[in-house]
Amino acid sequence: MNNRTRRNVRKNKRKRIVRFALLFFFIISVGAGLYVYNIYSDVASAIDKMHNPISREKSKKRETKVEFDRKDPISLLLVGVDERDGDAGRTDSMLVLTVNPETKSTKIVSIPRDTRSKIVYSDDPDRLRYDKMNHAYAIGGIEMTIDSVEYFLNIPIDYYVEVSMEGFKDIVDAVDGIDVYNKYAFELDGVYLEEGSHHLNGEEALMYARMRKQDPRGDFGRQERQREVISKVIDKGASLSSLTNYNDILEALQDNIKTNLTLDDMIGIQAKYKKAAASIEKLEIEGEGDNLDNGSGLTSWYFIVNDETRQELSNKLRQHLDLSPSTVSTSDTDYNS
Repeated sequence: MNNRTRRNVRKNKRKRIVRFALLFFFIISVGAGLYVYNIYSDVASAIDKMHNPISREKSKKRETKVEFDRKDPISLLLVGVDERDGDAGRTDSMLVLTVNPETKSTKIVSIPRDTRSKIVYSDDPDRLRYDKMNHAYAIGGIEMTIDSVEYFLNIPIDYYVEVSMEGFKDIVDAVDGIDVYNKYAFELDGVYLEEGSHHLNGEEALMYARMRKQDPRGDFGRQERQREVISKVIDKGASLSSLTNYNDILEALQDNIKTNLTLDDMIGIQAKYKKAAASIEKLEIEGEGDNLDNGSGLTSWYFIVNDETRQELSNKLRQHLDLSPSTVSTSDTDYNS
């Protein structure tokens, strides 16, 4: 990977961090902000449909469950999932936030989807399988993704927010479309967009976000457009004018977002943790790209992060979560299915 490509990767990661952080806080503001507008029952119903608890009450990496009243530092995993008919889906973006209300600070780290890591099987933690991090979702859904991220960073993940990219077109339509400037003319699945300014509906925005082959930057360009679409939706959804069609927005959110956060959790975060957004530190994961055997006799491109880098990152996040230092598990170089 040359220096220019590395700079582009870092730039793209920084943009993805900001976009998904904004997405999370938009979701939270929907839960708490609209409450102020006396539509509690509608919001409560929507969030109840978004609520998707996981099998555990707390992470194994915590001694006790976090309590908002105590203002315990918390962590959240945000994922964007590309999930289509007949496909289990893969995480397109993975973002970890640690939030400390006492220090009024938030740390954000974006995990590249091609990061090579152990994929953790909850029913067989000793099983060795090293793969791209985004494959964890395809193998075992959000719970395997959470377990694998916990292994990689050696921190607890308390909450998650999952956004379906396939259903994202409904959210775009709910905010009456978005305005973009398309850099490259393309045709994809019956949608054709010329170069220039466009007002996109949901279907067009989805194709705009998915187009890759006609972009000279390939997957990096596609990821940048995905972040742009998310950013534009947040800008539209957060405007006061969108309150006139809040039911459409809530319906789109409830159909395309899953989370183990409850309404009480969202209100608690808004009340106790919102000042933590005053100071946001973006942490980058340093690594190198390499083609390695994927375990089937073929080679795949991976983003390789060494254990020293993982340890330094883990130390920063654990300190921010008021947890004592702990040594990360050493990566194994063997592939075992």
